[in-house]
Amino acid sequence: MDVNSVLLNTFSADATTRNNAEQQLTQAAESNFAEYLVILVQQLANEEAQGPVRAAAGIALKNAFTAREFARLHDLQEKWLQQDAETKKRVKNLTLGALASSNSQAGQAAAQVVAAVAAIEIPRDQWPELMPTLVRNVGEGGDHLKQTSLTTIGFICESQDAELRSSLIQHSNAILTAVVQGARKEEPNAEVRLAAIYALGDSLEFVDSNFRNEGERNYIMQVICEATQAPDTRIQQGAFGCLNRIMSLYYELMRFYMEKALFGLTIMGMKSDEEDVAKLAVEFWSTVCEEEIAIEDDNAQIENPDELRQIFHFSNVATNEVVPVLLTLLTKQDEDAADDEYNLSRAAYQCLQLYAQAVAGSIISPVLAFVEANLRHEDWHNRDAAVSAFGAIMEGPDDKTIEPIVKQALPVIISMMDDKVIHVTDSTAYALGRITEACSEAIDPVAHLPKLIASLFGGLVSSPKMAGSCCWALMNLAERFSGEIGCEENALTPHFNESITRLLQVTERGDADNQLRTAAYEVLNTFVQNAANQSLGSVASLSDVIIKRLESTIPLQAQVVSVEDKITLEEMQTSLCTVLLAIIQRLEKEIAPQANRIMTVLLQILTNSGPKSSVPDAVFATVSSLANALEEEFSPYMEAFSPFLYNALGNQEEPALCSMAIGLVSDITRSLGPLCQPYCDTFMNYLLNNLRSTALANQFKPAILQCFGDIAGAISGHFETYLSVVAQVLQQAAGVQASPDGSYEMFDYVISLREGIMDAWGGIIGAMKVSNKTALLTPYVESVFTLLNTVYLDPSRSDALMRSSMGVIGDLSDAFPNGEFAGFYRADWLTAMIKDTKQNREFQTRTIETARWAREQVKRQIGLGTQQT
Repeated sequence: MDVNSVLLNTFSADATTRNNAEQQLTQAAESNFAEYLVILVQQLANEEAQGPVRAAAGIALKNAFTAREFARLHDLQEKWLQQDAETKKRVKNLTLGALASSNSQAGQAAAQVVAAVAAIEIPRDQWPELMPTLVRNVGEGGDHLKQTSLTTIGFICESQDAELRSSLIQHSNAILTAVVQGARKEEPNAEVRLAAIYALGDSLEFVDSNFRNEGERNYIMQVICEATQAPDTRIQQGAFGCLNRIMSLYYELMRFYMEKALFGLTIMGMKSDEEDVAKLAVEFWSTVCEEEIAIEDDNAQIENPDELRQIFHFSNVATNEVVPVLLTLLTKQDEDAADDEYNLSRAAYQCLQLYAQAVAGSIISPVLAFVEANLRHEDWHNRDAAVSAFGAIMEGPDDKTIEPIVKQALPVIISMMDDKVIHVTDSTAYALGRITEACSEAIDPVAHLPKLIASLFGGLVSSPKMAGSCCWALMNLAERFSGEIGCEENALTPHFNESITRLLQVTERGDADNQLRTAAYEVLNTFVQNAANQSLGSVASLSDVIIKRLESTIPLQAQVVSVEDKITLEEMQTSLCTVLLAIIQRLEKEIAPQANRIMTVLLQILTNSGPKSSVPDAVFATVSSLANALEEEFSPYMEAFSPFLYNALGNQEEPALCSMAIGLVSDITRSLGPLCQPYCDTFMNYLLNNLRSTALANQFKPAILQCFGDIAGAISGHFETYLSVVAQVLQQAAGVQASPDGSYEMFDYVISLREGIMDAWGGIIGAMKVSNKTALLTPYVESVFTLLNTVYLDPSRSDALMRSSMGVIGDLSDAFPNGEFAGFYRADWLTAMIKDTKQNREFQTRTIETARWAREQVKRQIGLGTQQT
C-alpha cells in the first residue's frame, strides 16, 4: 500500500475515503504487527515527509497501544509487550528522536506516542531511561525538543491509569526538575514555558513529597506566582490553573502563600481584561470555598478535637476584597451567549454561590449594598446582576438572618418578572427558584403567593428560555405549601384549578419543545401529589384529560418515522403516565371507574412499544399504583397484563425494566392476595432464574428475596410448593459476608441482602402460621437463628434490617407457641440484640415498638421453656 496516501486519507473529509484508509491500517496491523509499527514510526520520524502525514502516522501508532474500552486496552498493551526487543527499541528510539523535529505536528504526535508506550512500560519498571532522557532534553535541547519533552511529561502525568499514577511517584524528582526548569521566568521561549506550566499542573499530584518540603515548595510557588504575571496570557491561564490544583491538593500548606502573595495575585487576576485569565482566577476562589465547605462538613462529623482538620477561613478574611469584584463581574454578561456557555459572569455567579455557603452571614452586607444600588439601574446588565446576586446567596446564611430580608425584598423581585429585557426576567425566574427552594419559609401565603404564582405562570407562557426556572419554582411552591397529609385545604387550594388549567395549556403550546412540555408535566405531577382534599374533584376531572391524551398517543406510535419523533412520543407518554400515577395515588379507590380505560390504554402502549423503549418503565410504575389502589379488584386485568410482566421479568438485557418488574410482582401479590396464585409458578420460575443469573447485578437479589416473602404472604399455605427451594436459597444468601477491608458497596449489599432474607422469612413464617403448616418450618429454624446471631455480631446494621429481624424473632415465637424452640430464645445474645435495638434512638418508632413486642415474645418463650424443664 502507498503509506503516505493511506495516512493522509485518514484525515479526509469524505467518510468513505476515511473509513477505507482506517480499514487498510487495521488490516496491515493484523497481518504483521511488528512491521506495521516500524512502517508507522519511520514515517513519524521522516523529516522529509509532510507534517499531516507524520501526524497521521503518530496517531495511528498511538492507537496501536491505547483504547477507551478496558478489555481492548489490555489486549493492545499485551500485544506490545509480546513484541521482540529490537522492534520495541526501534519504535521508542525513533519516536524520542521525532520529539526534536522542527515540525510541530510531528513533535506533538511523537509526544502522544511516547506517553502511550510509557503508560504500558513505566508501571512494569521498563524503559528506565525515559524520564532521565526527557529531563535532559529540557535542560540541554533546543526549543522544539524542550517543548515537546515537556508536553510528553504532561501527557504522561494526566493519565487516569491507576498503576501508572502510582508508578510516577518514584519519578517525582525528575518530573519536577524538568517542569520547574521550563516554567521559570528566565525561560525566554514562551511556547516552552507554556508547555512546562501545563505539565507542572498535571504533575502536582505526583510530587507530593517534594511539595511538602518547605524549600522545594517555596521555589515551586515562586515559579507559579511569577508565571501569573507573564506577558503571555496563555501562561497566566496555566499558572492560575496550577494554583487552583494546588489549593485543592494542599490547602493545609497555603496559609503563608495566601498572606504573602495569592490574595493580591488572584484578585488582580480576576480583574484581567483577558476573560480566560479572569475566569481561572475566579475559579481559584471557588476552589478555596469548596475546600473550606468540605473541611467544615468533615469536622462536623468528628468528635475527637485532635482529629479536626485545620481551617484558615481564607474566604472569610477576603470577603470584602473578593465579593465586590465578583459582583462587578456579574455585570459582564454576554447577551448572545448560549444558555449552557460558561463565561466570566457565570463563573462569578458560581463562585458567589459557593462564597455564601463558605462565609454564611458575612456575604449579606456587600451583596445587599450591590443589590440595592443596581436593582432599578437603567442598564439591564446591572439589574440582571443584582437579581442574580440576590438569588445566589440564598443557601449559606442562617435562616433567621436571611428570611426577613427575603420577605422584604420579595415584592420587588416578583415585580422584576415584568422587566422588558428577557435576560433579566430569566435571571429573576431562576432567583425565584432559588428562593422557593432554599428560603421558602419567608414566602407569605397571603401577601406573596398570589402574585408569585401569577408571575411564574406568566413567565412560563411568555418565553421558553425561562420556562425551566418557572417550573422549578412552581414545584417548590407546591411542596412548600402542601400542608399536612390528608388536609382538607392548603395555601395552594385557591390557586389549584387555575394552575392545572395553565399547565395543561402550556403542554399543548405549538412552540413547546420536549424540554418545556416535560417540565410542565412535572409541575402538574407535583401539584397533584400535593393537592388537598378539597381539590380531589379537580384531580378526578384531570384524570379524564390525561387518559384522553394517552389514548391520543396510540395512533402516533404507528406514525414514527425518525429518531426525533420517537423521542418526542416516548417523552410525552412517559410524562402522561407519571401524572396518571400521581392521580391514582391521590384518588386511591376513587379511581376505580376509570380503571378499564387506564388498563386498556396502558396495555396498548406496551403492545406497541419497541425494544429499548423507556416507556414500559413508566407504564409498570402506573400499573403498580393502580394495583395498590384497586387491591383484589385488579385481578380482572391480570390475564391480559401478565404476559408483559413475565417478559419484563425475563428481560435480563434491560436491568432497569427487570428490576421494575420484580418490584411490581411484590406490589401485585400484596394487592391481590390469594387471587394471584395462578400466576405464582411463573413468577417463582423467573425470580429463581434471575437469582442464578450472572447477567444481573447483585443489587437485584435483595428485592427478589423480599418478593418471595410477599408471595408467601399472599398465597399463605400454597407457598409450601416452593418452601424447600426458597429456604435453600435463603440459607445460601445468609452465608454472604463482607471482608473487613471490603468496599462500602459490599457492606451495603450485605446489609440489604440480609434485609431481603429477613423479609422473606417474615412472609414465609406468617404464611405457614395462618395455614396451620408451621411444622414445615422446623428444619429451617436453626439456620434462621444462626443468621440472627450473625446480624447481632456485625456492627453494620440498618434500621430496616433490625426491624425485620425483630419481626422474625416475634413471628417464630408466635408460630411455635408451645415452646418447641425455647432453647434458642434463652441465648444471652438474643436478649442483648433486642435491648440494643430498643435503646437505639436513631431507629424509627416502629422499629423500637417491634423490638418491644419481640422482647415480650422472648419472655414468653423462656417461660414456656422453664415450665417444660
